[in-house]
Amino acid sequence: MEYEPTECDQMTCYTRHLKEVFEKAGIEFTKENKRQADKHFKQWLGKTACSETWKELKTRLEDPANKEEIVKNLRAAFS
Repeated sequence: MEYEPTECDQMTCYTRHLKEVFEKAGIEFTKENKRQADKHFKQWLGKTACSETWKELKTRLEDPANKEEIVKNLRAAFS
């Protein structure tokens, strides 16, 4: 699925809740990095809307194993 820009691209929307994930991944928590992470997570999860993406991430973050997968995935996206 190819990423298509949405109205969320102008904002960091749900990514403000991911500071701990960024820290664990060793990624600076900047506005530009949050935008890049948003694009990455949408592609990775096959979502287009911020609300859908956040709903999926929020559910996955509840499980420690899934949370670690998200951290590793984010780290890989920035390497």
